[in-house]
This record gives sequence, C-alpha cells and structure tokens, in this order.
Amino acid sequence: MTRTIIRDGTVVSLDPDVGQYDEADVLVEDGEIVEIGRGLSASNAEEIDASDHIVLPGFVDSHIHLAQTQVRGIAGDWSLMGEYFDHMLGNITGLYRPEDMYLGGLFGAFEKLHTGTTTVLDWSYPNSLEHAERAVDALQDAGLRTVYTYGPPGDDAAKWWFESDVGLPEENIREVYDGTIRDDDRLSLGLGLRGPDFCVDETARADLELARELDALATVHMGAALWPSSVYGEDYQGFGCLHDMLGPDVNVAHGNHFAQEDVDHAVEQGVSFSSTPEVEMQMGHGIPVTDKVLEAGGRPTWGVDVCSSISGDMGSQMRIGLQLQRMFDNQAVLEGDEEVGEVSISCRDTLEMATIEGARALGLEDEIGTLTPGKRADIQLLRTDDFMTAPNHDPVQTVVFQADPSHIDTVMVDGEVVKRGGELTSPLVDEEFDRFVASGERLLDEAGIDA
Repeated sequence: MTRTIIRDGTVVSLDPDVGQYDEADVLVEDGEIVEIGRGLSASNAEEIDASDHIVLPGFVDSHIHLAQTQVRGIAGDWSLMGEYFDHMLGNITGLYRPEDMYLGGLFGAFEKLHTGTTTVLDWSYPNSLEHAERAVDALQDAGLRTVYTYGPPGDDAAKWWFESDVGLPEENIREVYDGTIRDDDRLSLGLGLRGPDFCVDETARADLELARELDALATVHMGAALWPSSVYGEDYQGFGCLHDMLGPDVNVAHGNHFAQEDVDHAVEQGVSFSSTPEVEMQMGHGIPVTDKVLEAGGRPTWGVDVCSSISGDMGSQMRIGLQLQRMFDNQAVLEGDEEVGEVSISCRDTLEMATIEGARALGLEDEIGTLTPGKRADIQLLRTDDFMTAPNHDPVQTVVFQADPSHIDTVMVDGEVVKRGGELTSPLVDEEFDRFVASGERLLDEAGIDA
C-alpha cells in the first residue's frame, strides 16, 4: 500500500459535508482519499508539505480537442463557420497521421496537468483505428484521467458533416474500447455525436443508440452559430429528432441558441451543458448558455474547446465565464434604471462548475470533483506565498481571481504525483518535444497555412 499525507494545507474540499479548513491534512492510500483532518498520521507515508498552499480538487475540462495542440497559435483570428470549418475540419484534420494524434494528445494532456486539470473530455477526430489507438496511448502515457470521445473521422468533411448519412465507425470504436479503455481505470468511453445539426435524423438517432449500447457518454455539438435555423428553419423544434431521447448520459457542447423551453426540457431530463466561453465569444457561437441553464435549475460546466485558438488553462474559462454572466446580469439591472446592488453567480459557483459539475457531466461525480474520503485523489496544490497570491484571505477567491498556472506547485492524478515543485514529472516532456514541434510544422506546411 502506498500512502501520502498532504500536510498543513488550506483545504478547499468543495464537499459541503467535509467543509473547508484553514489548516488540515489529506491522507491518500493507493490513490484514494481516506481521511481529511488535523494531525493525521500513517506509517510509511510520503509527506508533502502543503503549508502556504491551497489544496483543492483538480479541474475538470468537459470539452476540449486535445489533438489540436501542435497547431496552437493559428486560429486566434478565425470564425467558426468561416476559417475554422474550412481550415481545421476541411483541411488540417485530414492530414493527421497516427503519430500526430499521439503527439498532439500527449502535449495537450501535459498542458492540462501543468495547469491543474486532472480530467478532460477529449473530443477526438481519429481518421482510422490506428489514429484512435495512438490518441489513447498519449492519454495513458501522460497519466491524465479522460473520457476519450470517439468522434467522426477528420479525413472527409463532406462525408462526415452537413447532412451526413454515415454513422460513426462502430467496429473501430468497439476495438478501442475493448482493447484499452475497458481495462484502464483512468479512461472511459464517450461518443462524439454530430446530432441533427450535422447529420440526417436517422443517423443522429442511431449514433445515440450506439452510445447507449456501449454505455458511453454521448456528447454532441448543438445550437451554436446559426446551426439550428439553418437546419430547421421555421420548423425548428429544439433538439429535433433527439428531443425524446435526451437523458443524463447526454452532454451538449455550446447550446448557445436553444430557446429557454428547450434548455428547461433538457435540464429536466438530466442533460449537461458544456460552455466554452472564450472560444464562443471569439468564433461567433453566440451568447453562452450559462444563464439559460441556471434559469432551468441546472448548472453548466466549463471547457476550453479548441486549443488551436486559446490556451488549455481552465482558470481562464472560470474567470471569463463568471464575469461574462455577471456582465449580462448587471446590464439587465442597469437597463431597468436601477443600480447594481449585488453580483450574481459567485466565485464558488464558477469553481464548482470547473470541478464537481464537470465531473457530474462526465458521469464521474462519485469518483472525482471534490476532496471527499472514498473518492480518487485527483488533487492540486496552489501556492499562496507568492506576491501575486498573498495574502490568502479567501482561498476560493484566490483560486479564481489571483492564481495562474505558475502558482500550481503539485498535481496528483489517482494519487500519483504528475507535477512537483512546479514541474511535470514525466520524462516525455523533454524526450518528445522536438517530435511534437516537427509534427505541427509538417501539418501546417502540408495544409498550406502560414502560422
């Protein structure tokens, strides 16, 4: 049995039954949180000094495309329905080789771990079975907890997007699941649905039925930009052919243009919503769905989305999503000729959306998302002895507003330390770096895109 005691930290458990401690220890045994309290002891335990640190759950990114990491820095001025669809889905993704999937996923995972994210939903576009297998290899080598989401291949946009009648590659999906994911406790399977915005009704329903047959999370891009009106026109019926199939195993990415009654129905059925506020603001998706989900009695989650455009730092999404919603709420008050007397959603709300709500959306709330005895030890330690984070009057506000990735000293996934003293522990960071850079250069060169 391996034991670790995280000693004398400011513990933000995010579990109301556990509470918050100004100074406490966290005991981890074989990757599980066993006890949280003061003065804990255990024989043969490694000790991590957490004095002058905030100890909190790792972030959960509920929607990202990790394989785009080696082409980061090209999409910062792209719109969704213009350059992104033409250049990324219609060009670059078709040029990926299996090793490109591995290298993009590996360094995307390293960025997530470095910035305090311990779990992601990785929405993947594998062009073949080997592409998918190498994408999963990268996740295992990095040590990131992941819902590996097998989406449509990226080799033929005309075939897989826009009124597509071709279902997801079931044989390959089953092979990846049976060959690797089933036996790895840090991995689970998701299916990346195109939904009725991008394929015919029969295909949309068949893909969701396949996800349920495999007991996989179904995540679908819906309701962004002008997709609903362009597909349904005056006959737009919210979720269209999926309306009567919704359930807690369905996750919606974006959902900006759904009517309130559609979001009400979805939340009532247990559907989760992944908002990616920074990308949505840039690329023309529309106003984030945050307010509608809250109005419906649900809670949205945060995601990064396309790391070809922005960084993988979840702290940025917490801040942007929070302040954007506050801006809309404040403006509504001001337009009523009243002064703003209080802000709307709180710092704790946005932190929970980046942790336990993300875990719940991915079906992992019983395993991660809070520091709770019995859950897996996915933990980050954030320094508060830095001139940018001290003094630590309110640890939740420090995490949300003052800290950045440079303050994340230690990260654990399943009890394994993957970042220590501010540095990732994996030797692959250095060993694979040159191949990673070369992969991105080749992809852009073959795509004819000037970085």
